[in-house]
Amino acid sequence: MTLLQFPADRRTADIRRCAEALQNIHGEEANRFWRSEMATFAEGFRARGVDEDEIRYQAALFMHAVQMELQASFFESIDASA
Repeated sequence: MTLLQFPADRRTADIRRCAEALQNIHGEEANRFWRSEMATFAEGFRARGVDEDEIRYQAALFMHAVQMELQASFFESIDASA
């Protein structure tokens, strides 16, 4: 098991950055953005010697955190327009 100083779901600046980007792009552009982000994400962990199972786990945490940020932003926009 690898000890991570900053678990993926706690990287709030990266989570917000990705969520904001995904709010403004759609379709294939969004797919390319996300694939690029996740490739960079995985490479960062590999460079630190993290095993593939842990990388997948951290990627799932990160993806979930981005989804939660997108949902929170959506609900904030609904409240603001009400």
